[in-house]
Amino acid sequence: MPDETPKPYHHGDLRAALLAAAEAEIAERGIEAFSLRQVAKRAGVSHAAPAHHFGDANGLLTALAADGFRQFLAAQAAREAVANPDPASQLVAAGLGYVDFALQRPALFRLLWGSQRTDFASADLGQASRAAYQHLVDQVTAAGGLSVADTAAVWAMAHGLADLLAAGRMRAVGAFPPAERDAVIAEMLRRTLPRA
Repeated sequence: MPDETPKPYHHGDLRAALLAAAEAEIAERGIEAFSLRQVAKRAGVSHAAPAHHFGDANGLLTALAADGFRQFLAAQAAREAVANPDPASQLVAAGLGYVDFALQRPALFRLLWGSQRTDFASADLGQASRAAYQHLVDQVTAAGGLSVADTAAVWAMAHGLADLLAAGRMRAVGAFPPAERDAVIAEMLRRTLPRA
């Protein structure tokens, strides 16, 4: 007679599975209601597994944010890869990638920029967030920006557009078909480019 005892589910990459479950959890329940127990249940592992890997709920959210910054840069790189190679076009493409990330991953976007539960003193999160900021600085500089104000203006425009669109607050632009929406966003981003 075959053994019918249920076998525990085995993850090939438990860390990645827990991060995916954590993102799904914040998307469904929000950051403030986030709990390790719910993440474990969603991932199909023991309730102790997330604590073993991340310490506590804030540790898991911090790891998720670090991973989120890397995915944020990947969204920008995807747009940059198909844009013209000149610095202004690359900067606009990065801004479009910023918006793509916010629209496709709104809960993760809010975790990166709106949560007090992440620990930016963490080496991994600190490095990932600095890499994202340095990418912005490098692009603004390549496009002719020389001041903190140039960088801040581009960042504020890209972030504001992403946040408003992800929240459904910029309905006039968000209602356009994607190609038309992108053209409007690109024009707004171009208006913040440093002037020679």
